[in-house]
Amino acid sequence: MRKPIIAGNWKMNKTPAEAEQLVTELIPLVKDAKCDVVVCPPYVDLAVVANLLSGTNIKLGSQNIHWAPKGAFTGEVSADMLLAIGVSYAIVGHSERRQYFGETDEFVNKRAKAALEANITPIICVGETLDQREKGVTDTIVSKQTVAALAGIEADEVVKVVIAYEPIWAIGTGKTATADDANTTIKVIRDAIEGVYGKSIAEEIRIQYGGSMKPSNAAELMAMPEIDGGLIGGASLKSEDFAKVVNY
Repeated sequence: MRKPIIAGNWKMNKTPAEAEQLVTELIPLVKDAKCDVVVCPPYVDLAVVANLLSGTNIKLGSQNIHWAPKGAFTGEVSADMLLAIGVSYAIVGHSERRQYFGETDEFVNKRAKAALEANITPIICVGETLDQREKGVTDTIVSKQTVAALAGIEADEVVKVVIAYEPIWAIGTGKTATADDANTTIKVIRDAIEGVYGKSIAEEIRIQYGGSMKPSNAAELMAMPEIDGGLIGGASLKSEDFAKVVNY
């Protein structure tokens, strides 16, 4: 059985003081969670949050990771830097990185490999735009992104990866794929993994849903057989809302 994983992506929100308040409220609300719990604050909050999470069941994630150990990469952050402050997860290939900052499948693959090499778990995001969905190419897009992101990663490493299916048209819009639609597309992603690594490996990999999961729909989505968790945006910015998703 795959253990569910609920991760909160704070995006560009929360000052260090606000982050401290949020995490302090959150810790007791999710202490008995039956799933893995991760929070991914902005870089400026990581050290503050890391200190607060010590000794708790909540893991710390970053919102990106660079493939080089160091160098002239202004605005980036390396695996060693993240490890030094206790980061154990890293989001890579988020749709906002792809859409606004030119993130390519090649870059996503290099970032994922760097994370794995440092024993940081990459949360690899894949998903289609509204235009792609309306053209009926969702399956092709998510399969291609998944296979490209995992290129060159050996089977014993790929089982450590978390995939997040995030339909771009559902992020921040209030729209949500139906539970059945999300489950169907996640099965397509799992089938793409099976095509490369075989069924047993594909069955081990956890695949989250990342399209506006919130307290009102978390239970329904998590009841689907292919959905192993959520990559939570807006609902992760309020301790009570995020806790309700975690304790779905």
